[in-house]
Amino acid sequence: MSFTPCTRRAAALAMALAAAAPLTALAQAASWPSKPVTIVVPFPPGGGTDAFARPLFAVMTKNMGRQFVIDNKGGAGGTLGAGLAAKAAPDGYTFFMGAVHHSIAPSMYPKLDYQLEADFVPVGLISSVPQVIVVNPQRVQARTLPELLDFLRKNPARLNYGSAGNGTSHHLAGELFKLQTRTFITHIPYRGAGPMLQDLIAGQVDLAFDGLGSSAGHIKGGRLRAIAVAAGAPAPGFPEIPLAKAGGAPDYQVATWYGLWAPKGTPRDIVDKMAAEMKKALESDELRKTWTGLGTETPNLYGDAFGRFVSAEVKRWAEVVKSSGAKLD
Repeated sequence: MSFTPCTRRAAALAMALAAAAPLTALAQAASWPSKPVTIVVPFPPGGGTDAFARPLFAVMTKNMGRQFVIDNKGGAGGTLGAGLAAKAAPDGYTFFMGAVHHSIAPSMYPKLDYQLEADFVPVGLISSVPQVIVVNPQRVQARTLPELLDFLRKNPARLNYGSAGNGTSHHLAGELFKLQTRTFITHIPYRGAGPMLQDLIAGQVDLAFDGLGSSAGHIKGGRLRAIAVAAGAPAPGFPEIPLAKAGGAPDYQVATWYGLWAPKGTPRDIVDKMAAEMKKALESDELRKTWTGLGTETPNLYGDAFGRFVSAEVKRWAEVVKSSGAKLD
């Protein structure tokens, strides 16, 4: 087969472009970020996602010399913001900070306009905190889990619990608790953990199955009473909170985790650089101390390993939804 001069030039150009592509990607990553980076947080301010997002990206702003801007997009149990982030330009200037809620959503919402595992690239795990049963001390007299269980069994449907929204971990943690302890508590969904906590503190709702990170300051300040933590071991920074398994709910273990994703198509070198900078920030003394104060340890799960963790969580929560019969209220 013979090649014309035009064909040879085209082939040479194609080879040159292919060889230059990795160098272009490296140059793009080296110059990133050259402007502010938006972090879509799919819940209103004041919840657990905010409690971890703001200190993390404040440290990253300081480390990298570029602003990381938190953009709260609450609604529909965190799925509204997720859908918006999935459609963002994959240029490295929009990332999505989701949570365990987003591994539950596929089993609760029949018509999501995004797919967590198909439309995003996993960056890394930011934190994983146990759920804590917290009550308004003026509305609920119980001080221990056995006392709470005794009241619930004698007074079915007397108490209610708030959640960050339908299909969130707060909702499913409550339904799982009811299933395992054979009790009934009315579910009151909100548009995020922040508004829910405000009403819990104000006495509009009785209790919550909240992530320890968002309740920590209110527990320390006496505005909420911690009844039990849903973990296998005492929570970092909160060794005084009894374990649920020791108070009459031996199988009750639930964690709220938070992670970071990039829209599908974001250059791999930028995703890797974001993961490396996130790891550097999380391992700083400043954030280690902050995370302990919020009831969690520093995680170490990035990239594909984080993606496999998310896949396992999607399957796990699908089973919980099926077993509990949880539905959108």
